[in-house]
Amino acid sequence: MDSFEGIVEFIAVAESRGFSAAAKQLGCSTSHVSRQLARLEERLGCVLLSRTTRLVSLTDTGAVYYQQVKELLIGLQQANELVNLQQIHLTGTLRVSAAGGFAEHYVAPALMRFAQAHPELSIDMDFNSRMVNFVEDGIDFAIRYGELADSSLIARKLVNRPMMAVAANDYLQHYGEPKQPGDLKNHSCIVTNNDTWKFFHNGAQESVKVKGRWRSNNANAVLQACEQGLGIAYMPKSTFTEAVKCGRLMPILQPYWGSGSSSWIVYQNRRFMPLRTRMAIDFLVQYFARWREDENI
Repeated sequence: MDSFEGIVEFIAVAESRGFSAAAKQLGCSTSHVSRQLARLEERLGCVLLSRTTRLVSLTDTGAVYYQQVKELLIGLQQANELVNLQQIHLTGTLRVSAAGGFAEHYVAPALMRFAQAHPELSIDMDFNSRMVNFVEDGIDFAIRYGELADSSLIARKLVNRPMMAVAANDYLQHYGEPKQPGDLKNHSCIVTNNDTWKFFHNGAQESVKVKGRWRSNNANAVLQACEQGLGIAYMPKSTFTEAVKCGRLMPILQPYWGSGSSSWIVYQNRRFMPLRTRMAIDFLVQYFARWREDENI
């Protein structure tokens, strides 16, 4: 069995291209990873990794060895999972990166239900809109809204997010109600990450560049600013659920609302992931399978 020592560390280094990143992924020290790799190379009698001050890469021999042992490790991990699936005994920590009001108000409660079903599982949910490095930051998956630029990641759609435009009664009484998207150029609009709003007008998409006194990338801050009468807001419908139901905000421009974007689960492109991660992703996809933005208004 000694011949298997160092293989897990070798695969982690090969995939993360670094000893520190591999150590973080495995939850051990960098020195442990380095020692295991050195012993593995000594037993094999060859160099598997080419090390420089900035980069760790596979040698030709290392690349061949990686392809072979990777399949063996995946098979072993999947065999272990078959046993675990019979017991459904999840442990460890699930680390999730999330951004936006949808993640805060809907995804977080869903993950709380998942945690209740698995008492020995810990969940670390970081609300941050920055781009994450899944290996370096130790993130299992992220919840993101809108178009995804990084094609190296896997994305599974959670829900479609059609849009809604709203304003406070005080604002509308003072400045009037816009009748068509082009009228927004003469209004104060609350800007999020995008100051070009897309509507449907006469069967075609119409883009309107807006401006205003308040800008924020936080959905709750936009909602509160709109309720205070600082301008018109345009975001996914579920953002305004309670405010519209309670009459604090009024829907406007309803015939022109756009279809919006989607919320996604995003994770690293790898053939194997921990059982807790896979089950959490499948749980969220199933949980939101029948969720509709319109039903929350």
